[in-house]
Amino acid sequence: MKFGVVTFPGSNCDQDMVYTLESMLGQKVEKLWHKEHDLKGVDFVVLPGGFSYGDYLRSGAIASFSPIMKEIIEHANNGGYVLGVCNGYQILTESHLLDGALLHNNSQKFICKNVQLKPISKTAAISSKLNFDKTYTIPIAHGEGRFYAPDDTIKTLEDNDQILFKYCDEEGNVTEEANPNGAVKNIAGTTNKNKNVFGMMPHPERASDPNLGNLDGKALFQSILDSLS
Repeated sequence: MKFGVVTFPGSNCDQDMVYTLESMLGQKVEKLWHKEHDLKGVDFVVLPGGFSYGDYLRSGAIASFSPIMKEIIEHANNGGYVLGVCNGYQILTESHLLDGALLHNNSQKFICKNVQLKPISKTAAISSKLNFDKTYTIPIAHGEGRFYAPDDTIKTLEDNDQILFKYCDEEGNVTEEANPNGAVKNIAGTTNKNKNVFGMMPHPERASDPNLGNLDGKALFQSILDSLS
C-alpha cells in the first residue's frame, strides 16, 4: 500500500508519521505539500498532527481550504482511504468528511499525556483487527480535542458502528474520570458511514517504536494493513 502524508504550514507530526509508516511498518510513503494538486497515486492519505496555520480561527478550519484538500475530498468521496490524527482529525471535520466537531477541552488547557483507549468499531479497518478485550495506551497532545455532535448524529454514529475508540481506564471502563477532555460519550475517534475516512485525537505514531517502550499505536496501523491487504 502506498501512503501519502500531507504537510501543512504548522504541521509538526508529519515526519513522525512518515518515519512510522516507512521504518516501523515498511510501507512506501509519498510526502505531499499542501499547495499541490497531485496525490501522486497514493492509496491512503494521512493528515498528521500539529498546528496548521497556527490554529488561528478554529483548529483545522483554514487548512480545510488548502489546495490539496480538493483532491483529498475527491479521493475520499471515490472510496479512497484517509486518516486524520489530532489536527488532521480537526481538518476532516472542518472539511465535512467526518461528522461532529472538536471543541476546546473542558479544562480550557492543553493536555499532553498517555490515555487508555477502548476499541469500539468492529467493522472499521483501523480497529477491526485489534483485541477488544484489552485497552491501548496512546498519547494525546491537544487543546481542542473535545468531540461534540448533536444527539441525532451520535445515535447515527452508534447505529452504524462509526465510533472507533473511546477513552477508558486501564480496565476498559468508559468513565467520566477517564475522559481527558470532556468528549461526548468519551469519543476519541470516528469514521464516516462508508468507513474509508478515519479520525482520532490520540497519536498512534507516537506509540509505534520499540525505543519508546510502547507499541500499542503500531497495532492500529497494523490493523489497517491487515484489513486492507
